[in-house]
Amino acid sequence: MARLLAIDYGKKRTGLAVSDELQIIANGLTTVATVELEGFLLNYVKREPVERIVVGLPKQMNYEPSENMKRITPFVNRLRKLLPDIPVEFHDERFTSVLAQKAILESGIGKMARRNKELVDEVSATIILQSFMESRRMRM
Repeated sequence: MARLLAIDYGKKRTGLAVSDELQIIANGLTTVATVELEGFLLNYVKREPVERIVVGLPKQMNYEPSENMKRITPFVNRLRKLLPDIPVEFHDERFTSVLAQKAILESGIGKMARRNKELVDEVSATIILQSFMESRRMRM
């Protein structure tokens, strides 16, 4: 099996996470500057087999798309053209930043490290991916 890759797309930074090859566990990969994201992804899929890309779908509490959706849609359209053999799909990302901050706090990481927004983005991507994999298992 190939890996799943999750993207928590942001205006300035984007968090990335990948699954293991058996698609059981999500792990944080890194956080990259959003302007460098496409190049990073192209290099990554050359080195690692990726079965599917999961992009966090930003919704507001009333299920309306969030402000960031106007940036995500063009990115996803470009990604689908750049990597036509890898399916790209959305997965609800509501509460992932809050869950990420809570997970980081509970991990015992020091106060300065908790302020690291890049870590929050990476952990958010990990939560998106783990949630996606769990929802897929429930459908089977």
